[in-house]
Amino acid sequence: FSILFPMEEFLQWVFQVLNTNINGWWKIAFAITAIGCGVKISPMVLRKAHIDLSKRAGELTEGEVECVITIIRNPCQDKVPDWFLNRQKDVKDRKCSRVLANDVDNKLCEEVERLKKIQAHRVLPLWSLRVRGQHTKTRVAGVALWV
Repeated sequence: FSILFPMEEFLQWVFQVLNTNINGWWKIAFAITAIGCGVKISPMVLRKAHIDLSKRAGELTEGEVECVITIIRNPCQDKVPDWFLNRQKDVKDRKCSRVLANDVDNKLCEEVERLKKIQAHRVLPLWSLRVRGQHTKTRVAGVALWV
């Protein structure tokens, strides 16, 4: 019984992709989930980039990393279906796109602010209001929680 480890001189322990630190010991399919790529889409991205799924993240060359980043940033150029993208039919431009890393938080804040502005039903818990048709003017012992 022997365990084969990659040669340590070719392995980067930690490297940065899209302002996110990635551990070099993680398998590459799991490692790119740290930058906002899901577990379902990451193997497909690696297959499109012709990268072995059993590689460690630290074994990738600069060219392979750049190839993965371009596929993740522009998935429609590589014929990734629209249902794989995490931002479908955006409210502003009605396009399907992929949101990565820090942009996920920004888009979520924009979406919540937009819903607050139009007073949508989905943001009632943010104002501590009931959401399931209860009366709001009655005395209730407690605070409305997320439902």
